[in-house]
Amino acid sequence: MRTVKLDSIDSEFSDQALTYIDRQQQPNNWFNLQLYYLLSKNGKKNIGEPPAILDSGLVENSREQIELFLKNKGYLKARVASQIEVAKKKAKLTFTANEGPLFRIRNIQDSIGDPAVQALYRVNRRRFSHVQPGGRFDTDSLAYDRDEFYQVMKRNGYYDFYRQYINYNYDSTFNNGVVDVKMIVDNPENKSAHPTYRINNTLVTITDSYGRTIGKADTIQVDSQLRFVDFSHRFKPGAINRYIFQKKGDLYNIDQQSLTTARLSELNVFRNVPNPAYRKLADSSNRLDNKINMIPLKRMSDRVEAEFLFSGGRYGYNLGNTFTNRNLFKQAEVLQLKLNWSILFDTNGGNTGSIQNQDFKAGVNLVYPRIIAPFDLPTLGKYGVPHTTFSSNFQLFYQKGLVQRRSFVNALTYDWNETSRKQHTLTPISIEFSSGSIDPVAKDTLLRENRYSYIYLIGRTIFTTGSQYTYQLNANKLYSLENFVYFRGFVDVGGNFLNLVSRTFDRPRDTLGNRTMFGYTFAQYAKADIDLRWYRSLGRNERQFVFRINPGIGVPFGNSNQLIFEKNYYAGGANDIRAWLPRTLGPGQFNRGAFYGGDTTQLSRFRYLDQFGEIRIIGNAEYRFRITNDFYGTKLKGAFFSDFGNVWRLKKNSDNPGGEFRLNKLLQTTAIGIGAGLRFDLSYFVFRLDAGFKFKDPQFTGSDQWVLIKHFDELFKSGEFKQNYREANGGEPYRFMQLNFGVGLPF
Repeated sequence: MRTVKLDSIDSEFSDQALTYIDRQQQPNNWFNLQLYYLLSKNGKKNIGEPPAILDSGLVENSREQIELFLKNKGYLKARVASQIEVAKKKAKLTFTANEGPLFRIRNIQDSIGDPAVQALYRVNRRRFSHVQPGGRFDTDSLAYDRDEFYQVMKRNGYYDFYRQYINYNYDSTFNNGVVDVKMIVDNPENKSAHPTYRINNTLVTITDSYGRTIGKADTIQVDSQLRFVDFSHRFKPGAINRYIFQKKGDLYNIDQQSLTTARLSELNVFRNVPNPAYRKLADSSNRLDNKINMIPLKRMSDRVEAEFLFSGGRYGYNLGNTFTNRNLFKQAEVLQLKLNWSILFDTNGGNTGSIQNQDFKAGVNLVYPRIIAPFDLPTLGKYGVPHTTFSSNFQLFYQKGLVQRRSFVNALTYDWNETSRKQHTLTPISIEFSSGSIDPVAKDTLLRENRYSYIYLIGRTIFTTGSQYTYQLNANKLYSLENFVYFRGFVDVGGNFLNLVSRTFDRPRDTLGNRTMFGYTFAQYAKADIDLRWYRSLGRNERQFVFRINPGIGVPFGNSNQLIFEKNYYAGGANDIRAWLPRTLGPGQFNRGAFYGGDTTQLSRFRYLDQFGEIRIIGNAEYRFRITNDFYGTKLKGAFFSDFGNVWRLKKNSDNPGGEFRLNKLLQTTAIGIGAGLRFDLSYFVFRLDAGFKFKDPQFTGSDQWVLIKHFDELFKSGEFKQNYREANGGEPYRFMQLNFGVGLPF
């Protein structure tokens, strides 16, 4: 099959009409076809797409489907013809439509025998109906209205109501191009009205982890409604009852039924939560007994995650392990123990896998599925399960020949959903203690160079308390193909409470004149950043365009003249500017080679230190598309991307010449990377491979910044540019390309 064409079809429906052409008669995607020829040996493997073969029977079926589609869209007299042209064993298929007049709705009536149902319909119709006088006659709109009114009935107590009760009659006057529509709701057989039902008793049964109901169960009659039977012996009724939204005496409501199922599933302690099963009482009271059966997840689980990156002679990996203990205190809480180890090796300069830096993190999180506070709060469960998280995290960062830093953070965090689109996260208290030990040789070198700010940054011991707040919009849509805007705003303020206490009790100052608490200097700062993204669907093959802008700023004040190490911004990495390794970009136009004058020892020792800033602006543009639905059992997707941005210092600093932020030099100091990637979608996670190329490198000046254009011939081989760079940077090679392996999408 060479081409398929639609002719004389309303542009509003042309793309949709294409979907009614049988898939086997669609032209092949070139890449998928080549995969088939390359990997599908004699047709024994289903990889890629086999060539589309012309089939006159499927062509006729496609013609009929397009004609029916147009009639459903209001062109009741539509006719479609098909034409096949064959040349050089390739077919051109054309479907030509004679749409005829567009029929519009003249009158809408209803015929509903039950007065209560009729009143309910007329009150709600304006809210949901797509069928309006003067509008296009569209059977899809009739089906939509039918489903919407069915939901209205199910929300108002009509447990026994079925879609089959709703029908439409329509009468078309073909010469005038108009249609009269009548909506009909039948009563149950031999009844004059539809009955409504109310909730009676609720039975909650929890099996063991294998779905069995054997042995003696914990049985509790919680109140006049709820009876709790637990064969797992692992739950208290309160954790479950909190998220049962159908209470005794309430009208049956399908939304409350779905809400109960959704929230019990979100507790993350059950493997299976089916919809509640209702049973009508044998008497004439129109009451429903409610039964909820649940199978708990195993108490303990363990998950391992890994990422790998490679660039020239540097390579590294990030290993993570999360151990989960569910329902430790029988309140549906989740205890998580997290370990993470990142390490970077360097084989340049004759080293054999020399470790350049390591980052080890260990954390404990205890998450309760409710808001724990000293005062009563509503459940806040309508749009999602709220959480209270108690966390303790330890981090040990080591850089060869330079520094070892330790930090310990304890925090209390609340998160809840205001609506399905709006999410809040509040950390009212975060207590952080950090300290650093500088290598003696490195410290002497920094002192000789008068680089006191670095000694202060990485070597000091500091204590602070802070509060953070995050607001997210449309986080629930991040893995969809809809058109939407995602927003995340973050604010972090620290040290103000300690400053007040220190001043009130006149605590002593350190040798630099900073106030202290418990013998340690404390930090004061304010930090804010924004993550704003535009997601746009581009139609078939899951094509999508995403643009992200991610600015941030941190400002030390009061008792601090510099942000603490952990609060600074860094650039580069798999989720950032992918053409640079993590923490190797910037700040601004800072040129490491020029600063150290080619001193190999110092360049090696301080290779990963200088690239931090108090200001960050990161941007990404990415075009995503599906390549094939079946590539060795995965859905293979591709991406082309461009990343731009940098980090900057707030003020001019002798430690980072050219690293300060200036608005009139924003473009000049911005880095740009371009690249392409593959995503292997296994449904439950995405494995990602991205190759990023440096396009504009701000460490150079003028036209020399456009490294990929000016030195494209040296992309994969050595030349004058790379040789000069190596000499100026103490033997450090220039790397155009950076490979990133990871799990999940970059953003």
